[in-house]
Amino acid sequence: MPDNILAILQNGGLSLKGEFRWGSNYTFLIQVNHNGQSFLAVYKPSLGERPLWDFPAHSLTKREVAAYLVSQALGWHLIPPTVYRLEAPHGPGSLQQFIQHDPQYHYFNFRPEHLLRLRPVALLDVLINNADRKGSHLILDPQDNLWAIDHGVCFHEDDKLRTVIWDFAGEPIPEEMMDDINSLCEQLERKSSLLAALSDYLTPREISAILSRSKKLTETRQFPYPPSDRRAFPYPLI
Repeated sequence: MPDNILAILQNGGLSLKGEFRWGSNYTFLIQVNHNGQSFLAVYKPSLGERPLWDFPAHSLTKREVAAYLVSQALGWHLIPPTVYRLEAPHGPGSLQQFIQHDPQYHYFNFRPEHLLRLRPVALLDVLINNADRKGSHLILDPQDNLWAIDHGVCFHEDDKLRTVIWDFAGEPIPEEMMDDINSLCEQLERKSSLLAALSDYLTPREISAILSRSKKLTETRQFPYPPSDRRAFPYPLI
């Protein structure tokens, strides 16, 4: 995969190859071509989003990009390269590198060694307030790299964390991950490039909520327990 994949996603030629039919929103498989290079990407047009009562209209694709930015800022690189593209076949939307994977292999049948690698994903979901972490949103590529996908329903100001990953509840957060979370706090508290980038996709209150959740983790220093006052799991689970 080329090093300048973000630039290619943003500027390459696009051709529709098909549609993913099992999601709630319109999602397409796209071929991206640029200077003789070609690869597949997942395209989610903003106009293809199903309205939600608790999220602003046409905002989910921007949240996909914001989640990628937070993952990168943490240094965890869990989310495939993602951009927000204005010129695309069905209007503005997110464009994310497609990861080859076995869709039948996911959280609910992961081998133990793969389940143990989910700690950073669990923390990322807390930080971005992921309201829909299904088991099928965790995939492995042919090189055994772990990826997390589908982050449109994230970053709400209210606590809406719903996830299948409660395996580590109550455990202390590893020190190296605490260092990364502290670094995220610092980037959100000053005029950083991360703060400027997130401002294109989230409201000031939503960005402040990321900082609040980050600081809470620096205080508790442990993986949270499932809430007892609301639903803690997504539906469906896969």
